Amino acid sequence: MTHPIGPPGLIIAAPRSGAGKTTVTLGLLRALRRRGHVVQPFKCGPDYIDPAFHEIAAGRPSYNLDTWAMGKDLIATLATKASTGADITIAEGVMGLFDGAAARGQSGSGTTADVAALLGWPVVLVLDVTGQTETAAAVALGCAKYRDDVDIAGVVLNHVASERHFSLVAPAFDRINMPVYGAILREDRIALPERHLGLIQAREVPTIDERLDTLADIIDAAIDVDKIRQSARPAKVLPVTGDSRPNGSRQQLQPPGQRIALAQDLAFSFMYPHVLRQWRRAGAEIIPFSPLADEAPDAAADAVWLPGGYPELHAGTLASAHRFREGLRKLAGRSIPIHGECGGYMVLGCGLEDADGRKHEMTGLLGLETSFAKRKLHLGYRRARLRVACALGAEGTEVFGHEFHYASAVSASGDSLVDCRDASGTEVPEQGARQGSTTGTFFHVIDGAVV
Repeated sequence: MTHPIGPPGLIIAAPRSGAGKTTVTLGLLRALRRRGHVVQPFKCGPDYIDPAFHEIAAGRPSYNLDTWAMGKDLIATLATKASTGADITIAEGVMGLFDGAAARGQSGSGTTADVAALLGWPVVLVLDVTGQTETAAAVALGCAKYRDDVDIAGVVLNHVASERHFSLVAPAFDRINMPVYGAILREDRIALPERHLGLIQAREVPTIDERLDTLADIIDAAIDVDKIRQSARPAKVLPVTGDSRPNGSRQQLQPPGQRIALAQDLAFSFMYPHVLRQWRRAGAEIIPFSPLADEAPDAAADAVWLPGGYPELHAGTLASAHRFREGLRKLAGRSIPIHGECGGYMVLGCGLEDADGRKHEMTGLLGLETSFAKRKLHLGYRRARLRVACALGAEGTEVFGHEFHYASAVSASGDSLVDCRDASGTEVPEQGARQGSTTGTFFHVIDGAVV
């Protein structure tokens, strides 16, 4: 039996990437917050950059909801418990509404529609109506009828050219009985800067608050925010007791130690908030340090974690961060578990070649050489079984994650860490690495497997 739990929620989605989901989400988060509402943001799918913007816009951490990599109980816990104290929850979709992996994962195929169906949150569809009139309504109607378990509450029209353009688009929505919550005219001032993995990181935008206020001004003027808010509904999920997985039925990602030294700065910023939340709730202490500031990890730490980020943009600084590197080596010498994900994995290697072909010495704790000189996209979900006990869990533990980078492994030595497959079950070449107590993978872990 299912029943409503938590504050009312909704999902901002679109028929395709690039239609304006992030713009509408950020503007809506900030507009609701300015009206005095406590807003809990979420992001569908495996994304780090959008949630960082969400957090600044809403003033609360944004959590990922991913049906391919996460079990239903983790999604339910995050959707209900993480939103405690909020008046409303707003989730931003991923890609197009029905776009995801080719095969089913833990609780779905990773689509925005799967999250909407699982939680019962209605969808507000953002439509880029560039070069369209009635066809926009046809697209919306198709989305509304494609799955019976997904409810389209209404639409926001984006990139409307003029009032005349709007007058040609809107009547078709009356005919299909679908609410139009508003229309956003084409504006250059709402664009956010981008780089190869997506938007520039939120902390790198010096005028981020001004930009978010501008987005909120535009959303307030163009959209009926109150009607969108009133369309939200509480999550309809299996009852969640406490704040842990029921009856020990799943392999929850356990903290890698009691005192975890966590690299955190512009080079190491891609860390899933739900993982940190789980570690803290399990009683772990997280001790941040900055490799870019040449800070060594806490000497009393019993685990070190290097997240992903943009080490290639700071490779020279990292190469000269002697206290950081020496601190890592000392901990490795004491067999303290050290784990790196993606960018962190590369920094644990011997060397990194940047996009200009300059080679930089890294920590040398793993026999890995990586290069950005010839960019090659590596993207997709990963299902991995641990060959040995490490920071990710016990030997034989199965974990789900996601890989997204442009680096290539020039050479690698040492032992493999995992047996790794993609979403379709095909073995992938990247199997991670281990050397002593130091380990790394190109994928970022998201959740443990159902057992």
